[in-house]
Amino acid sequence: MSEQSHQAADLSRRRFLKSTAAGLAAASAVGFGVGKSSATDVSPGSGSRIPELAPQWKKLDLGEILSRPAAFVSISQNKSLYETWGAQGSEKHRERTSLPATIKVVTAARAAKNFRSFSWIGYEVFRENYPQSTFDKVQYETWVEGLNFSPEKKKADNELVDELKALVEPGDLQFNELALQSSFIGTQLPLELSRKRIEVIVLTGIHLDWCVEGNARAARDNGYLPIVIGDA
Repeated sequence: MSEQSHQAADLSRRRFLKSTAAGLAAASAVGFGVGKSSATDVSPGSGSRIPELAPQWKKLDLGEILSRPAAFVSISQNKSLYETWGAQGSEKHRERTSLPATIKVVTAARAAKNFRSFSWIGYEVFRENYPQSTFDKVQYETWVEGLNFSPEKKKADNELVDELKALVEPGDLQFNELALQSSFIGTQLPLELSRKRIEVIVLTGIHLDWCVEGNARAARDNGYLPIVIGDA
């Protein structure tokens, strides 16, 4: 890929993250009592990296949108990324904002009567038993090169982090993605959303420019309104 193509792809991704990833801070979303102006409010000196919305998206009434039939979806918030011993523990996500912010979002969603569905979706890095193409095989093998995990440790690596596991309730969905960056392929999620007449999907998780972005794009392609919580 040429340098010009790289720059074009990066610009496209940044534009997408400014639009579909609506840039709501979890602190603003508690109770989901947000309106047009609160979507981009950032306190001075907060150091927030949540991008300002593009002009067209500022026209949205996010308070009204978030009052529609909604689903909460957590992406890849596994021990693999939060625990120091995890396969991806070197990324140090426990030192970032996503975990406490996600707890705030889940608490608000549980209290909101319009949230009809809760899904906790894992992203397993040890995929030797997954269906895979030639591309998948070399990519999946690269993820775990040099790691010597026992079957028990692999299982623990893929578990939902304890703080979020404590928030799971009967009726919630828990499953792994089977495709690359999409929970809409080969899983029960599409049927769950359809049966419950969901319109809006609120997304938290890791990584914004990979799994979260892929799921937000897939959600929009499937007719849903995806809202990515900016710091969760």
